[in-house]
Amino acid sequence: MIDFLDPQFLWLLLVLPVIAFWLGRRGRVAGIEYSSAAVAREVARETRSRAGRILVLFPLLAAALFILGLARPQLRHGTTEEEASGIDIMLAVDVSGSMQSLDYKVNGQPASRIDTVRAAVSKFIDARPDDRVGLLEFSAEPYLVSPLTLDHDWLHQGLERVNTGTIPDGTALGDAIAMGVNRLRDQPAKSKVMVLLTDGCNNMGRLSPILAAEAAKALGIKIYTIGAGVRGEAPFPMKDDLGNTHIVMVPADVDEDTLGKIAQMTGGQFFRATDTEKLDDTYAQIDRMEKTTRKVKKYEHVSELFAWAVMPGLLVLGASFWLENTRFRRLP
Repeated sequence: MIDFLDPQFLWLLLVLPVIAFWLGRRGRVAGIEYSSAAVAREVARETRSRAGRILVLFPLLAAALFILGLARPQLRHGTTEEEASGIDIMLAVDVSGSMQSLDYKVNGQPASRIDTVRAAVSKFIDARPDDRVGLLEFSAEPYLVSPLTLDHDWLHQGLERVNTGTIPDGTALGDAIAMGVNRLRDQPAKSKVMVLLTDGCNNMGRLSPILAAEAAKALGIKIYTIGAGVRGEAPFPMKDDLGNTHIVMVPADVDEDTLGKIAQMTGGQFFRATDTEKLDDTYAQIDRMEKTTRKVKKYEHVSELFAWAVMPGLLVLGASFWLENTRFRRLP
């Protein structure tokens, strides 16, 4: 099939008939003035003279071909339908200020919770190419980073923007669950899963986490909850009035009871992720869930037809110039 990458340029084709009509009404500037119109009428009857009239159409034809080139015609060599076996998964990542705590280690070096979780989520997305995955971040309020999609490259781009300080601080677990549920509720997949990662307890939002979990249960949405960070106290980077950063110890406050209840109510599981291996355990559990099948249409190969429009346009324009200056050359 042939389609156009920039079809908006095709509207310019409507201008060409207007130009042709205007040129026909205006006529061309006379090359020779005759004392009698009868003489000119006899000349106009010559076949060669009539053939020369079509030269005015050459630039219009060339313009039409150039417009087609601007619209970027493409030839798609057939399509294939692949069956993508997967589930619909909505990932919710806590981006509250406490996610800056440095209680994880990567290659032996201290790493923040948000960086570690972001890396774990990235690996999870790569491991599930056939699943539709969505992403939201939350603190005092939830924010949708990406809807459910099979375009995991786009998903990774959104994941790179997930960070602390992007939205007001706090932890609104109930509102985050509600947004994830709303994104999953109308999907046709048999298995719908939400993975909620947080390092705190609900202290913001309009909806309680338990009430949101009840709605998820009623809609058949399974929620896996992950409590991020160590137990006890965690090192946290704090800036003083002069802008210098100091490491202070702050309490690690994860509401394990509420997270456990949310998972239990919806048929999921609660994990205490003190390291990245615990996150992998969660994703392994999700991988064993029932899968659904979705047909995905993919184009095998695309050929650009830009040159097939522009090159004939240049040839027509060149032929017009050559004929006007040779065989159909007008006298001064």
